[in-house]
Amino acid sequence: MQAIEQQGSAGQDGQIAKAAFEALPQRSILQNVSVRETAATIVVVLLLIGAMEVASWYVPDYIMPAPVAISRAMARLAATDYTHVLVTLARLAAALSFSLVVGVLLGLIMGVSPLLRPFIRSLVIIDTGIPALSWILLAVFWFKNPETRIFFILVMILVPFYTLSIYDGIRALPKDLVDMIESFRPSQLQTLRYLVIPHIVPYILLTTKSVIGYATRMVIFAELVASAVGVGSRMGLAQSTFHIDEVLAWTFFLVVLNITLQLLVTGIEKLVLGWRPEATVR
Repeated sequence: MQAIEQQGSAGQDGQIAKAAFEALPQRSILQNVSVRETAATIVVVLLLIGAMEVASWYVPDYIMPAPVAISRAMARLAATDYTHVLVTLARLAAALSFSLVVGVLLGLIMGVSPLLRPFIRSLVIIDTGIPALSWILLAVFWFKNPETRIFFILVMILVPFYTLSIYDGIRALPKDLVDMIESFRPSQLQTLRYLVIPHIVPYILLTTKSVIGYATRMVIFAELVASAVGVGSRMGLAQSTFHIDEVLAWTFFLVVLNITLQLLVTGIEKLVLGWRPEATVR
């Protein structure tokens, strides 16, 4: 009997060791992919800087300034215009958070209420067909406060993304899971808590990562048209005074901001969905 138990223990240890060994190549593959992506980004940035330097040799400064001039403009703007950056970030965070909450609620209602689904879906489809420029012009006519204008513009543009994504996520629920949880005869609130909400969390994070760059572009565009404060208004001022170095400096800042926000959401995704195994295709 003792020999059999030792053999069983040895077999379990062997299986654990095998599983650990098989996990090592997967981690190394992920690390190699991350290293390759970082190296590729660095190479692309260096190539772009080199192309800008070469172009600055043959065209005037007001068309393409040298990278050194752009870096000086960035240092100057960081010291004098940081309040405009904070205002833009606050506007972006407020509109994105509100759009997330409203979009998720509308998506949940569409997913669980067959009666209200066609009406909400019609409103969302109509909203997606209205150009962003139309919302910007309407906001200028309808609202006097610049903050209200920008908030309204961003919300009307971003809410449909979350609504349709959450609705599609609910439609993608595995039927076997739905049948299993319904066998326990739960209430609708329990179904939302234990099945629907955990299932749509990846859809919320994926939509957030998808719309961050678009939301950043829209808040800059809205500030350019509807406000005198913010990064968009400063870019408009730089363009009107022919300071192309400042325009490119603000552009570089927006690229860095987008990358930073993407990394932040990715970190939240890993923290919230750390239990989910990450698959790799070899």
